[in-house]
Amino acid sequence: MLTYILECVAFQLICLLVYDLFLKKETFFQWNRAFLIVSCLLSLVLPWVKIEALKTTVSKEAVYYPANWFVQIEGVVVEENPAATSFLEQLSAWEWAYICGVLGMAAWLSTKLYRIKKLHREGFKKYYPEYTRVTVQKSNVAFSFFKSIFMGDALPKNKEQQILEHELVHIKQWHSLDLFFFELMRIAFWFNPLVYVYQNRVSELHEFIADAKVAKYQRKEQYAILLSQAFKTENISFINQFFTQSLIKKRIVMLSKQKSKRIFQLKYILLIPIVLGMLVYTSCEQSVDNQEEKIEAVSLNEVLVKTDTIITSTSVPFSTIDQVPVFPGCESAADKRACFQENIQNHIRKHFNYPLEAQEQNIQGRVALIFTIQEDGTIGKIRKRGPHALLENEAVRIIERLPKMEPGKHKGKVVSVPFSIPITFKLASNTSNADSNEVNEISIIGYEGLNAMNSSTLFFIDGKESSVKQMNTLNAHSIESVQVLKDEVAIEKYGQRGKNGVVEIKTKKNFKAQAMHVKDFKYVPQQGLTKGKIISGEKALPGVNISIKGGEATTVSDFDGNFKINAQPGQVIEFDYIGFPKTALLVKE
Repeated sequence: MLTYILECVAFQLICLLVYDLFLKKETFFQWNRAFLIVSCLLSLVLPWVKIEALKTTVSKEAVYYPANWFVQIEGVVVEENPAATSFLEQLSAWEWAYICGVLGMAAWLSTKLYRIKKLHREGFKKYYPEYTRVTVQKSNVAFSFFKSIFMGDALPKNKEQQILEHELVHIKQWHSLDLFFFELMRIAFWFNPLVYVYQNRVSELHEFIADAKVAKYQRKEQYAILLSQAFKTENISFINQFFTQSLIKKRIVMLSKQKSKRIFQLKYILLIPIVLGMLVYTSCEQSVDNQEEKIEAVSLNEVLVKTDTIITSTSVPFSTIDQVPVFPGCESAADKRACFQENIQNHIRKHFNYPLEAQEQNIQGRVALIFTIQEDGTIGKIRKRGPHALLENEAVRIIERLPKMEPGKHKGKVVSVPFSIPITFKLASNTSNADSNEVNEISIIGYEGLNAMNSSTLFFIDGKESSVKQMNTLNAHSIESVQVLKDEVAIEKYGQRGKNGVVEIKTKKNFKAQAMHVKDFKYVPQQGLTKGKIISGEKALPGVNISIKGGEATTVSDFDGNFKINAQPGQVIEFDYIGFPKTALLVKE
């Protein structure tokens, strides 16, 4: 998000510089108006645009790290629906600051809208086909807001017509819509000063446009109003005000200025190279070494890592540092490294929030993170690698929220220390383990889905009619393909017996059902827990449902197949995993 904001600001800054240097003094007011609005809108959109034809490859420096450079913190497995924290607790200080700014600006806009509504309610209203005139008592204000023109009853009567014509230009050209758009921009990007500059420039143009229209017919009268009026106005930034002292001089200059030559309209072509440059920049992608694609959080010590630079003269590996960084609360711990690891794992479990979009897209997997505890004890130089940006961003957000540490020291000097940690995101509802024996194909012909089946649906396994019960006993990994037929297609092949649908299942030839084994299964009396590791062949099985027969305690195996459960000697533990026979083991002393 920070990159997006910086790109938006950079694009806006370039466009405003071009406007002030080359376009501001021209009399192409409508063109200038379009330039400002379009460039502001493009600044919001272009950072997201990636055009394949414009892509270039930008290499970054690659650094080999020594085998002992990183300390590998034990991985953390996080699941959806944790007993975790509320949304408010997950917000960082920067996020709180942004939200407070948004709320403040929204409140300020609401206040200004209320003031306009109050003037409208209390004023004397007269309705016309193109506008509504609101007379404000004991005032000499003059401004328009959408279809309403507000005029004070203290204004000179001989000047009212010229003011009305001026404000009608604002109404007909929907100038209030431009200003209201920038008010919304000020809410979303209240921290960006360029949004305020944009609004100011557009507000000036509105006055120039209206002055130019009226002055075509009543130039002398317009001059007289601008020069002789005693100025006063409501302090509302997004209304089209007739009398604004800071604008009077500019308006007079523009009224007296000769029309710009048409050839100068070529200046607007400058927007094209600006847009193309932005597209090239946003479409750039970094080159990735083949080795880097194989990066695993389990072994970050011997892989090629992409980075600007992490190794510096003030970085010292954890294995050789004299005094390791200290996690808050671990100052008096005998083993500060173990205390650090325990606290960082607790921090991750407490603050993580499984992205809803990732859950909806069934995205899970392991995110490898490397980061540095810097000389001031803060977290920095975070690098990540995972199966999807949604998980990567969430992992980075968690690490960024780590508290400030007591920095590490080496030979009496404060130094930075690099670390690595894997965070595994696992969907509790997705416990299947993909491998070569998974279902290869599902072909649905003229059918709305398996959920529409009823008790009269026919089932055929390898060409032989079977029952629902037989189908449910199939090993999921033994299925090669499933074909569902309905209506005319089913009746044509099976006659009237197929009118309620037919499911044809084809199994793999020479399929060998995999076995699920529990390795290192034992009861640990010191902890009062039973633990082990669930494997199939040499492969760990994550997400195996584990429960005590007749009891309430349940758990699932982690990414490496390990589990712990509060089961005592004499109890039976059941292991249930899709595609494998259910297994039960008796806990012994």
